[in-house]
Amino acid sequence: MSLSMYQASVPPFLQMLASLSAILDKAEAHAAARKIEPGVLLATRLTPDMFPLVRQVQLAADFAKGGAGRLAGVELPKNPDTETSFAELKARIAKTVDFVTSLKPAQIDGSEGREVTIPVGGQPQKFTGQNYLVKFALPNFYFHLTTAYAILRQCGVEIGKRDYLGQFTG
Repeated sequence: MSLSMYQASVPPFLQMLASLSAILDKAEAHAAARKIEPGVLLATRLTPDMFPLVRQVQLAADFAKGGAGRLAGVELPKNPDTETSFAELKARIAKTVDFVTSLKPAQIDGSEGREVTIPVGGQPQKFTGQNYLVKFALPNFYFHLTTAYAILRQCGVEIGKRDYLGQFTG
């Protein structure tokens, strides 16, 4: 049996968004227990030329939303990128989960050859649906998710690989 475009996109996005939300819970608890201003964690970067935690979370949510939504051929909900707290970031993730969950397999399956055009570096970039998912959306999603995880590990939040992977079934 082959893997459908829906199976290759929606379940991984949902699994990892749930783990990201749980990781943010642990980060918020860490900050409270150690009397660290939450804004300090939210503004932390791995290196000066990388985005801070808040932007990493926003982008992870955006790549999940954009990845699934573009494959489904639907209009993407807009997010203003104004989050300044853990609660607001978790609300953004929840809205993303709601959107991704609303997409049905029939909307995404068969999108392997669908043309997807997005701006990359200010220029339109065309992909087939399969190349968009495998070579752009998923790698970017995991990059920003992993970077958010790494920022929090660097800050001393007690999270590990099981937290990163979240709940999964074999």
